[in-house]
Amino acid sequence: MKSWIFIFTLFTFVATSFAAETKAEHDYAWISLFLQPSISFISFEHQDYFQKAIDTIYYDLRVLAQTKEESLSVAKQDFQKVNFCFPITGGLQFQFLQDQFISVGATFIYDKEAVVLTDRKNKTHNYDYTLQGFPLFLEYRFAIPSNLITLSGESLFSISLRWFWLLPGSEIYSSWGMLEAKRSLLGNGFGLSVGYLIASWKRLNIFGELSYNRIIAESRDYWSKIVPAGPDEKAKWDLGGISLQVRIGFGIWNKPKPIENTEEDEE
Repeated sequence: MKSWIFIFTLFTFVATSFAAETKAEHDYAWISLFLQPSISFISFEHQDYFQKAIDTIYYDLRVLAQTKEESLSVAKQDFQKVNFCFPITGGLQFQFLQDQFISVGATFIYDKEAVVLTDRKNKTHNYDYTLQGFPLFLEYRFAIPSNLITLSGESLFSISLRWFWLLPGSEIYSSWGMLEAKRSLLGNGFGLSVGYLIASWKRLNIFGELSYNRIIAESRDYWSKIVPAGPDEKAKWDLGGISLQVRIGFGIWNKPKPIENTEEDEE
């Protein structure tokens, strides 16, 4: 995970540095493909269900210890309180008016949390749970006119609105079972992003964004199916959260960029 953080941070730094020489006021692609890596903090609020299960197993292992030495051998890890992952998004973007875009895309969300327990005989026991999601989304992006808001040295400041639908394969599974998320024609949530055009070079456009998404997954089954002593209520969880993302767009149909007049041409 640390290597991914380093690569993402390095890429963002290089892109931002490159932008100083390649500022652009507009995205000139009518149609473009995009890839969007991101760092996301998932708003999953049910870690305590799994932590309680681990605590119970740990106490049971302690009870089985017959000597002080065996008791010292019993150990556990705790699940992280923050669910942290690296979603990858891809899609197709259409610019139907100047600085107004409609996009369709899909995201792969994967977050596995694992812990290890050691019993009185120094034997290890692995437990985990995984959040997995395949959200399809429709997005509308529009630029804020520069006379309304400006960012010093930045270009094409924009706001994006998204609506999500969960695709098959969106689920939560653990060492004890699996729950599949229901699909809804009305959708499973929304997203809001703010960002700007970091750099533009030939057919490439790079946007940096800060995003908040709320993607609600629901199951027909109960929490107790995937976690011991879990509540007997229908499972419902959030795959969204706050994320930092970089969108790399490649124009496949571009309109010509305007040619700037030089002083020599005017003479």
